[in-house]
Amino acid sequence: DMGMERVIPGRRGRCPAVCAVLVSVLALVGVWLLDPTVFREMGGLCALSLSLGPALYSLCLLMEECLFHSHQRYGGKIQRMLQACCSTATLAGVLMVVATLLVRGSAYTLGQWATVGLTCAIYLLFKALGVLGPSAVEISEVCESRNLNVAHGLAWSFYLGYLKLVLPELQELVSKDYNLTRDKLISSRLHILLPMNAVVTARLEEEDHNVRFHRNLPELRLDRAGVRGRVYKHSVYKITDQNQKEYCCVVEYATPLLTLYQMSQDDTAGLGETERRQQVLLFYRALSHILENSLECRNRYCLVLLDDKHAGDSHYLSKELTRCVLQERQEVPMELPPRLVLAMEEEGGKATPVQPQLAGPQGGPHSSLPSLMISGPRTLRSEPGENTDYPQNHHPRCT
Repeated sequence: DMGMERVIPGRRGRCPAVCAVLVSVLALVGVWLLDPTVFREMGGLCALSLSLGPALYSLCLLMEECLFHSHQRYGGKIQRMLQACCSTATLAGVLMVVATLLVRGSAYTLGQWATVGLTCAIYLLFKALGVLGPSAVEISEVCESRNLNVAHGLAWSFYLGYLKLVLPELQELVSKDYNLTRDKLISSRLHILLPMNAVVTARLEEEDHNVRFHRNLPELRLDRAGVRGRVYKHSVYKITDQNQKEYCCVVEYATPLLTLYQMSQDDTAGLGETERRQQVLLFYRALSHILENSLECRNRYCLVLLDDKHAGDSHYLSKELTRCVLQERQEVPMELPPRLVLAMEEEGGKATPVQPQLAGPQGGPHSSLPSLMISGPRTLRSEPGENTDYPQNHHPRCT
């Protein structure tokens, strides 16, 4: 929704490149109109200088890699070092330099060659001093486009090492819990809390007294990374709304946020408060994208993003969880299983989408668009991917 769009950073587009092209075209047209002769004579000279400068700096980078990192980083292969030091654009620039020298090299005067040398020297000096270095926006764009942020690694680790293992089994655990306690949950989804400030408490009651621990679901045991019968379990919490109505659902924090918070408290990690908040939002965006494309996890989770601007509201957590579970109750199932149709007929045709998930041992919905169930219960399972596992522990995003 619009609230989310104002908080979650979107992917950067091509606006800077388009603006740069427009400005350069205007400048070139202006120079041409002012003096066509200067444009023809100096155009090739400027292109030669600006192509030769980056090529020379790539050679400086190659010198460092050859002398000190050849075997450790590249196994002594010069081809790998060249690929690391010279981009495709740099190689294109080298080809442009060679073509210019072949075509017009003999036509340049001594003063023009001096201009080329001076331009290259100033370029190398500015590059070495960081004057021409990438800005924070450019570094961020590279990290995001290539998934190099801490948040992306944590999101994938959280998914492969935990969510992909437990979410496909969650419906069965909820059914077992119902058979043991006869106590229905308002939702069979795992509600994952993501506070923007990355502050993760050990007990939810410490954040909001209207959120109280109720019980644990039956344990899930899996052989994992050499550990036989590793235990995974979830906690059911009882949420009390403003009308003193109670709802029971499965809630836990996203454990990787605790890692982000602890990194921000360690000076050697180089992660300040502002960077930490940015990483939390990128973690939310990456995790949302991963889960939305996972058939095993669709319709089995709800991401609840908690804005720290509401820290003064002692019941903010319970309000967000209540809003989330009530939103789930408004979802309309596209295909209803026969037992649900009979239950609806007995209740006078009133659909209660959550209850069929709790009534029997079958699995949860197979696939859906965000916040819309479109198929009957079916369990999809896949072999778990190997990764770090996590044994424990404003507007909601429910899927």
